Amino acid sequence: MFEIGSSLREARLRKSLDFPEIESDTKIRGKYLQALEEERFDLLPGESYIKGFLRNYAEYLGLDGQVYVDEFNSRYVAPAEVQSIRARRTAQARRQRRLQGGVLVAVLLGIALVTALVIVAWTAGSPAKQAVPGVTTAPKTTTTRHGHARRTPSIVLRATRAPVFLVAVHRGGPAGEVLFQNKELAAGHFLRFKARKLWVNSGTTSGLVVIVNGKQKPLPSSRPQAFVITKSGISPSA
Repeated sequence: MFEIGSSLREARLRKSLDFPEIESDTKIRGKYLQALEEERFDLLPGESYIKGFLRNYAEYLGLDGQVYVDEFNSRYVAPAEVQSIRARRTAQARRQRRLQGGVLVAVLLGIALVTALVIVAWTAGSPAKQAVPGVTTAPKTTTTRHGHARRTPSIVLRATRAPVFLVAVHRGGPAGEVLFQNKELAAGHFLRFKARKLWVNSGTTSGLVVIVNGKQKPLPSSRPQAFVITKSGISPSA
């Protein structure tokens, strides 16, 4: 757990920003920005506004907005909503246990049936001629791979003190889906994408900041016109 308000304030002060400038860029009123930093959520219009303002303000400061929304939910969500979520999860767990129990019963019945057939076949014939095909075959094994679901990275392109002209932003590579093309990103504005890989062709990289999952990634020293952004960093386009 972390302090929502103090974290936002520290990020703003590090960037030497004041409320009038942020209000002009984000269209969020200054008194609401100050309320977020003071965690005076009762001064905001409602819960949906709080989450929207919190996400936009955090991402404007180069932070991961979803992290702040999740922290707000964990600390301020209504108890009734928490109980509803817990009830749904409990019901799902019970259904899963019933399904697993049914499968186990079916497997045990199958094993008992096969065992009975083997005993009948063994006792019905001559001991010297008994042969029960398939009884000694090696059990078939399967390998199941378990892993955590990977979250699609959040990639933010932000123009700092000067506008940045973006020739094209594609998902994946130069031939991928076009997400943004031939437009200027005004100073102080940003674009946010959900993608594992972005291909960016920029008229200039001066004043451009790239943030992946809330962390700023340095541009290559050569500052290429076209480059690729992934979770691990930025590299010139081949």
